[in-house]
Amino acid sequence: MSIVKINRLRGSSLPLPSYESDGAAGMDIRAELDGETLSIKPMERCLVPSGFALEIPTGYEMQIRPRSGLALKHGVTLVNAPGTIDSDYRGEIGVILINLGEYDFTLNHGDRIAQMVLAPVSRCQWIEDSKLTDSNRGRSGFGSTGK
Repeated sequence: MSIVKINRLRGSSLPLPSYESDGAAGMDIRAELDGETLSIKPMERCLVPSGFALEIPTGYEMQIRPRSGLALKHGVTLVNAPGTIDSDYRGEIGVILINLGEYDFTLNHGDRIAQMVLAPVSRCQWIEDSKLTDSNRGRSGFGSTGK
């Protein structure tokens, strides 16, 4: 198990992100709205604060992903899914939500808004070459492998 340091900000009393079941891959993040509510209009996006910052180990990233229940029931999801938090970032974790639904969506202080998954990072080194190895697919692009 990896250790990630977490720092509560502005005296937040929200529960720390947590796995909601034994098989959960992601930890739920809650909206830190200082006890207030936030209304998101259809097609509106907003940055929702979490009330915490992280120290992610080198060689890892934290991925921020949508919650399927919000997406299905309300059309609320992440604009940049998955969002990436780099290991050298130390600021507050913010979640960029968008309301793709037909109605205003009210977000309450402490509501679960996203989930985060700790993932290893692979880095590469470029080797420039004028010819790439052939493959069965070749240059066939979007939709080329069937329906």
